[in-house]
Amino acid sequence: MRSTVVWIRSLVLLALAGAGGALLVLAACYLYLAPQLPAAGAIREVEYQIPLRIYTSDHKLIAEYGEKRREPITYEEVPEPFIQAVLAAEDERFFEHPGVDPKGLLRAAVELLRYQEIRSGGSTITMQVARNFFLDREQRFLRKFNEIVLAIQIERILEKEEILELYLNKIYLGHRAYGAEAAAQVYYGESIKDLSLPQWAMIAGLPKAPSAYNPITNPERARQRRNWILFRMEETGAIDSEQRKQAQAAPVTARYHAARPEVEGAYMGEVARVLAEDLVEPDLYTEGLRIITTLNSKRQNAAVTALRQGLHAYDERHGWRGPLARIDAGELPELGWPAERDTEAAPDTDQPEPEMAQEKEPDLLDELDEDLAAWVEQFKDQADFGPLRTAAVTAVRDRQAAALLRDGKQVVLDWDAIRWARPALNKGYVGEAPQTAADVLAPGDVVYVRPDGGGEDDPSWRLAQLPVAQSALISLNPDTGAVEAMQGGYSFYASKFNRALQARRQAGSVFKPFIYTAALESGFTPATIINDAPLVFDDDKLKDAWRPTGASDRFYGPTRLREALYRSLNLVSIRILRQVGISQAMNTLDRFGLPTKRFQRDLSLALGSASVTPLEIARAYSVFANGGYRVDPWFIERIEDKDGKVLWKAPRVERCEAPCAVVTADSEVAAEPETDEDGKSIQPPPTMAPRVIDENTAWLMHSILQDVVKRGTGSDARRLGRSDLAGKTGTTNDQVDAWFSGYSPELVATVWVGFDNPASLGNGEYGGRAALPTWIDYMGVALEGVEEVQPPQPPGVVSVRIDPDSGLQARPENEAAIFEYFREDNVPELEAPHSGDGRSPEQIF
Repeated sequence: MRSTVVWIRSLVLLALAGAGGALLVLAACYLYLAPQLPAAGAIREVEYQIPLRIYTSDHKLIAEYGEKRREPITYEEVPEPFIQAVLAAEDERFFEHPGVDPKGLLRAAVELLRYQEIRSGGSTITMQVARNFFLDREQRFLRKFNEIVLAIQIERILEKEEILELYLNKIYLGHRAYGAEAAAQVYYGESIKDLSLPQWAMIAGLPKAPSAYNPITNPERARQRRNWILFRMEETGAIDSEQRKQAQAAPVTARYHAARPEVEGAYMGEVARVLAEDLVEPDLYTEGLRIITTLNSKRQNAAVTALRQGLHAYDERHGWRGPLARIDAGELPELGWPAERDTEAAPDTDQPEPEMAQEKEPDLLDELDEDLAAWVEQFKDQADFGPLRTAAVTAVRDRQAAALLRDGKQVVLDWDAIRWARPALNKGYVGEAPQTAADVLAPGDVVYVRPDGGGEDDPSWRLAQLPVAQSALISLNPDTGAVEAMQGGYSFYASKFNRALQARRQAGSVFKPFIYTAALESGFTPATIINDAPLVFDDDKLKDAWRPTGASDRFYGPTRLREALYRSLNLVSIRILRQVGISQAMNTLDRFGLPTKRFQRDLSLALGSASVTPLEIARAYSVFANGGYRVDPWFIERIEDKDGKVLWKAPRVERCEAPCAVVTADSEVAAEPETDEDGKSIQPPPTMAPRVIDENTAWLMHSILQDVVKRGTGSDARRLGRSDLAGKTGTTNDQVDAWFSGYSPELVATVWVGFDNPASLGNGEYGGRAALPTWIDYMGVALEGVEEVQPPQPPGVVSVRIDPDSGLQARPENEAAIFEYFREDNVPELEAPHSGDGRSPEQIF
C-alpha cells in the first residue's frame, strides 16, 4: 500500500515537473519568438485586397478588376447559423479559449508523434487569423509556435467578434473567392445572408480544403463534408435533429456564378481603368476603389442591344456561312426530340454578357447525364460571345431543329428562326431560300443560337452567327460632353479593339455638314443655288482625270443648299468647298475640334475623305446640338476609395464666348477648388466649352439637318415620332463605311458600321440602311421620357418667303413660294417681276 502511494506521488511529481518544464519551454519560446514576430497590433490597421469596381453614373456595376474577389462584411451582417456552422467545423470552443486550445494542440502533438507529420494542426480560428495575416502557409514546426504567440497577442487586442470578422473576410474559399460573402456569390449567386442552412454548411466546409471539398469540382466529397458539419452542429446544439436531417437530404445546388455586371459596358470599363491610373495614387486593383463613370445604364443597355441587332440584321441579309464545326453524331448517343419540359426558354436579350475579366466556368460535365455529357464534350471549348450561345444540333424535323447547349439544356429552333439562312455566296450574294430545316442544318452541326424577342414578351431562340462586320456607337450629352453610352464592337471579349474611340474611318457624307457650316459662314444661305451637274478635274498628280459622282446617276441641276444637304448631293458639296476655299473650310473644321492635321487639303474633303473616329464625329455634332459650343468628351465622374471618400472628381463644364480665358487652379476666374480633409484638391479647374460657331449659323444648320430626317436620307427616323431630331447619313465609296450621326438637343449619338479590314459592305448598304436602324433603335429607348425641345429661333434669324427655283425673295403673287430662314443681314434680293427663274448666271455656283 505504502509503495503504491509513493509510486502515485512520484507520478504526480513527475507530471508536475513535466508540465512545469513544458510551461518553462513555452515561456522561453514566447520570450524568444515574440520580439522577432510582427506586431499583432498591426491587425487593427489591416487592409483587405479588394478589387477595383467600375460603375455607371446611376451606380450599376460595369466591371471588376483584381485577382481576388472579396466583399468585406461586418460581424453583425453574418447570419448566426453560418457562424455556428463555421465554429462546428473549425473551432467549437472559439468563444471559450484564450486563442489557443490545449485539447487541439494535444491532438496535433499525438498525430505528429504517431504519423511523423502534421495532420490536423490543432489551429484555432485565432491562430488561423495569425497565420493568414502575418505568416506564410508552409507547414513548419516553428511556425506553429509563431501562430501560438501571435494568437495570444491578438486575443489581448481584439474582441472575439472582431477576430471572427477578420477570419470570415480573409479566408480563401476557392474560385478566386476570398471571404464568406464572395464565396456565397461565387457558388450561389446570392449574399451570405440569403442562403439556406445546407448552403451555409457547404461554405463552412471549404476553409479546410477549398479544392478537395469544392461543391463544383468535387460535389460528392463536398456533400459528405457538409453533412458532417451538420452532424457537428447538432452535437453542439446549434440545430435539432429534424433540421439536420432535412439539410443533409438537400441536393448540392452550388453552381459557378461568374462576376456578372449589372450593365454591359466592358469597353467603358477598360477606358476608365486606363484613365484612372493617371488620376489617383493608390493601387487600383487591391484597395477597393470605385470608379463612377458617365454612362447612363438605360442608355448603355440600349446601345448594346441596338448595335447587336443592327449587326445581326446586316449579317442575315448576307447569308448563312455554315456551322462553326461538325461532330460525328453517329458516334454519339441518340438523344431524341426534347420534351417541352426539358427545353430551355430563351433569356431576356438585354442581359449583360456573362463574362467579366474573361472568367471561365469550371467544367460541369460531371454533373450532366452521361449521354448529354458525351455530346457536350465534343464542343465545350467553343467560345460564347454576347448573347450567342454555342449549341450542337441533335435532331432535325421538316421545319424545326433541336439543339443542345453547353450547359446540357436543350432548345428548339422553329422555322422563323431558320428560314433567313440563305447560303452566303461570293461578293455578298446569297443563294436560294431554304425550304426545309435540313437545307440549313444537320445533326452534329455546331452553331450559335441567340435569344430573339421578335417584339414578343416570350423570347424564342434564333439561329445565329458571330457577325463578320463590326459596328460602334457612342452617345454624348451635348451640353457637357459626358459619354452616356459607348459600345466599341459586337463583344469586348471577341475583340477588345474599341472602334468608338480607335477606329479611324473615312467619314463620307456624315462630314458634309461641317463643309456647309463653312459655306454659311462665308455668305451662303440655305437658299443659295448650286448646280448639281458633272464635274471633271485634271491634275498632273493623278494618272486619270477625277470625275466625282453621286450615289446615283441622277443630276438635279440648280439646287438650293438646303435641299442639296438633305439629298446628300456630292457634286454640290464639291462646288461649295471650291467656292469657300480649303483654308477657310479647314479653319471651320478646326473649330469643331476635328483633327485637321490628319486631313488631306483637297476637294475630296467635301465627300468625307477624311479619316475620323466615331467619337470625333459625335463631338463635332454636339456643336450643332448645343447651339454652337465645342465640348470635350469625358468618361469618369469621380473616383472613390472603399469608404466612399472622393479621391478625384471631374471638372465642371462652363460655356464661354470665344476666345475663352485659360483657366488654371491659380486663375482669378477659377472657382474655389473642392478639396479633401487634408486640403488636397480633388477637382481640377473648370473645363471651358468655347463658342465656335455663332448662334445664327448653329440654328440654321440645325434647321437644315432636321430636313435630313423629315424628307432626306435619314427619313426612316421619322418612325420615332419626334419633331426634334436632326442628323446626317454617310457612306463611303463602294459602301466600305456606313454612318449615321444625329441628335436631339438633349442627346447626340453616332453609329458606324464596316469591316475592320476595309471592304465593301455590299450593294445597297448605305448609311441609311446599315447604320441608321441601329441609331433609331438606340434613340427610341434613350429618349423615352425626354420631352421634345426645339431650340428657339435667334433674334438674328428671320423667315422669308422665297421662290424655290431661284432662291430669291418671292413676290406676294408667287403661289409656289416657300418659307426659308436667313440671317437678318443676308436676306436675298427680291425676284424679278417678269417670268422666268429670276436668276443671273453669277447667282448659280
